[in-house]
Amino acid sequence: MSGNSPPPLRILWVDIDSLRPDHLGCYGYPRPTSPNIDELAAEGVRFDRLYTSDSPCLPSRSALQTGLFGIHNGAVGHGGTAADPFSEGLRRGFRSPRAHHSLAAVLSRAGLWTTTISVFGQHHSALHWYAGFNEAIQDGYNTWSAEGVGRHALDWLGRNADRDRWFLHVHVWDPHTPYTGTLEDAEALGDGRPDWVTEEVLTRHLAQGGPHSAAEVMGFGGSGSLFAGNPAFPLLPNSLDSLDDVARLVDGYDTGIRRADALVGRLMDALAAQGVADDTVVVVSSDHGENFGELGVWCDHHTADEYTHRIPGVVRWPGVPSGTDSGLRYHLDLFATLTEMAGAEVPKHWDGQGFAGELRSGDASSGRDELVLSAAAWTVQRSLRWEDRLYVRTRHDGYHGYAEEMLYDLGGDPHLQDDLAAGHPEVVAAARARLEEWESEMLETTPGGVDPHDIVMEEGGPFHVWGELPEYLKRLRATGRAPIADQLERRHPEAAAGGGPTRISYF
Repeated sequence: MSGNSPPPLRILWVDIDSLRPDHLGCYGYPRPTSPNIDELAAEGVRFDRLYTSDSPCLPSRSALQTGLFGIHNGAVGHGGTAADPFSEGLRRGFRSPRAHHSLAAVLSRAGLWTTTISVFGQHHSALHWYAGFNEAIQDGYNTWSAEGVGRHALDWLGRNADRDRWFLHVHVWDPHTPYTGTLEDAEALGDGRPDWVTEEVLTRHLAQGGPHSAAEVMGFGGSGSLFAGNPAFPLLPNSLDSLDDVARLVDGYDTGIRRADALVGRLMDALAAQGVADDTVVVVSSDHGENFGELGVWCDHHTADEYTHRIPGVVRWPGVPSGTDSGLRYHLDLFATLTEMAGAEVPKHWDGQGFAGELRSGDASSGRDELVLSAAAWTVQRSLRWEDRLYVRTRHDGYHGYAEEMLYDLGGDPHLQDDLAAGHPEVVAAARARLEEWESEMLETTPGGVDPHDIVMEEGGPFHVWGELPEYLKRLRATGRAPIADQLERRHPEAAAGGGPTRISYF
């Protein structure tokens, strides 16, 4: 290595889809879902209050790749105009500023060979994901599960791990639905499932409505699901008719985590075989979490709430003291920090706030005072997260029947079952004012001053509910939930009459 060459730096980022931290051993979960991630957490830094700014999949990774909140980059949904970033207009020039300042491009200019092994860009037609990657590896939908992704990742490490400078993104779909584990997989994990769902709680949930509710585990129910109730997916019941069904659903999720964790172990073994395990930075995180009854959503991620937005964060950086970071942070803050620590220049317009000095000193615990969380693929919501409080403002309820404003005390009600908004109007008013102030500030630097949530609403609401309401109203009435159907029909008269956009399928 010449005197002017940058020092060796190898970064492995394992991006595990739909992973909520409280199902990992290093975050206190009693089941043995994550022994390899737990070992990394013991050697590195575990982030306890890390959140994606935007959910779900496409908005979260779009925020990471661009360094920008969804309100700034425009990609907040899964379909329609807001599934793509804003046009850069006259700022585009010969080169795209957004592509030039992407996470991968910034690291590439710092001399790291950047590679992504993921089906994400193809699955979501999110072609902006590839900006700045020197190499992208996939073989269609075989690059999906831990087994398929692992084959490519292990091959890549066998050929490249001993190179001086690289950044490898490995995205594994497990434990996202459909839960593909077997009964034997579940039995191997033993007991220890969460027990907050009682018979009383389940009865209340079965009387609720909305896609991915207890009565419709996959989507809007009926015969539309290819997975729920299918014998090929024994851990994915069609509806939660008993506590045994709830346990089976959690088993399905946990076995997916165990498979993803096993891949982490194989990747660490491959680094050790190349003699670079101790010198490689390893990051484990997720795009978003998963709800299991919170806000009435089961095994999916619809809402701007604690369980869809809180994600795990484990960073093992050689030379950085191990410990726990309790600061309130966005995933954008973490990756701005990692970019700075990699010796790259963090673009000034990124929304992430780096804290490299704190992390290196072992005192990374300051964080932000509050976060704004945004969702617009199944619902249209923004939330304010501070202290132990969560304020949720809903513009489109995704046919869940949510109130326009909700308030939750996460300390006393960790699973978001009791809306306190009516009893605390002063707290609601203060949170609303802070959220509106944030939006106004953000829109000053948003292209055209246009909020992408406005675009979603103008195009008929969130993509995943397009065209679904007429048939769903029939299902609600046929299953003894006519009052819910009546409420939704009053709230969404145009959609109930079959108006608005419908989703296009190419499959």
